Amino acid sequence: MKKYNFYAGPSILPQYTIKNTAEALIDFAGMGLSLMEVSHRSKQFVAVMDEAQALFKELLNIPDGYSVIFVGGGASTQFAMVPFNLFRKKTAYLNTGAWSKKAIKEAQGFGDVDVVASSEDKNFNYIPKGYSIPEDADYFHITTNNTIYGTEIREDIDSPVPLVADMSSDIFSRPVDVSKYAIIYGGAQKNLAPAGVTFAIIKDDILGKVEHYIPTMLKYQTHIDKESMFNTPPVVPVYAALQTLKWLKDLGGINEIHKINKFKAGLLYDEISRNPLFTTTVPDPADRSIMNICFVMNAGYEKIEQEFFDFASSKGMVGIKGHRSVGGFRASTYNALPIESVEALVGVMQEFENLHK
Repeated sequence: MKKYNFYAGPSILPQYTIKNTAEALIDFAGMGLSLMEVSHRSKQFVAVMDEAQALFKELLNIPDGYSVIFVGGGASTQFAMVPFNLFRKKTAYLNTGAWSKKAIKEAQGFGDVDVVASSEDKNFNYIPKGYSIPEDADYFHITTNNTIYGTEIREDIDSPVPLVADMSSDIFSRPVDVSKYAIIYGGAQKNLAPAGVTFAIIKDDILGKVEHYIPTMLKYQTHIDKESMFNTPPVVPVYAALQTLKWLKDLGGINEIHKINKFKAGLLYDEISRNPLFTTTVPDPADRSIMNICFVMNAGYEKIEQEFFDFASSKGMVGIKGHRSVGGFRASTYNALPIESVEALVGVMQEFENLHK
């Protein structure tokens, strides 16, 4: 049976990435060695790292004065790296979900954190509006896409202080004006590579201003100076990331994938709106994620939630169960998810509807 992969992360990757990485695991760059066993300082792998950084900059139109690094530790380590490198007196955060809360907790270990707004009052089913960013903050931190709750900040905001963004789950899904950000970071296991590598885009002149000690491995400048080779990088995920970047470039780049992503999300949101059995968990269309589409059974149909899950699973739908804090269902429509997968899920929803008329 064909499988349709809607997992929220680790998640679907392009077949191009999977095939090329699998081949390199057997024989990397004609060396007669596996990618898993070559030196990260070999000229063959250094070329991989260089090309991955260059393609990152090309695809996102990253301006001069920014560095791209690949490190380990996931976005969860970045929650601490950001304040280690930027926190001096106070900072500001927008609380839009579970990952924002974890980032806030780490920052609070450094001092005064102003949570300028929160959507926790409604279980994070909206993006706060109308808040003020304190102009004396060292930086303002946002999480652009919230995988658990299905909300997304889909436009680059203007900030009077350095803007930091966790883009773990929507990087490369839409055009981004990188010049508006001081740091963009994220785990790769949504739109880029297998779990194990973390990217960070850093405005060079934002660094070197704190007076406290920064542990060597948590200091951005360490990894910038050594071009992500200070310690052994996650070699296989970096190689896979390069394959995904090549795939994305061949597809037509960020503008093209953004069109495809909006089309996919539109197909599913339209069906959720039309189908009497289902309803979205995010009331405002402007706040709805195009990466993680969350929905539940409509009022009166709650008792058949498990039945739908079992039915969809029998049709090859994988990873559609919603997070336990929200319930219901979640379809993650990352870059690599084909349109046909969304069409298949819509078909399953319609077929299930017909069974309950």
